[in-house]
Amino acid sequence: MTIQECYAALEGDYQEVLGRLYSDALVQKFVLKFLSDQSFQLLESSLKEENYEDAFRAAHTLKGVSQNLSFTKLYHSSHEITEALRTKNYDQAHQLLATVAADYAQTAAAIKAYQGG
Repeated sequence: MTIQECYAALEGDYQEVLGRLYSDALVQKFVLKFLSDQSFQLLESSLKEENYEDAFRAAHTLKGVSQNLSFTKLYHSSHEITEALRTKNYDQAHQLLATVAADYAQTAAAIKAYQGG
């Protein structure tokens, strides 16, 4: 799998991230580092514990990383949950977690496939 195929699998925008980071090597470096980022896990656990301050920070970080790496699909869902938490709409945030989790899983699976192949 190429890095471009990875971006297609995770529904991101490779040309956009390449325009931001300027080289395939940097894109690859930061894409692979994404797997060690704990923002999603913190979001999930913080929501479960109803620690909405930490959940907001985690969602906001996940949104920012996704935006910087042009992980378009994950960016959109993490943006929605960030806004729900920002406006203290906690019921909506809990409902949106399933979408963020699915998008995160899709993104992580694509990166792992890229890493392994």
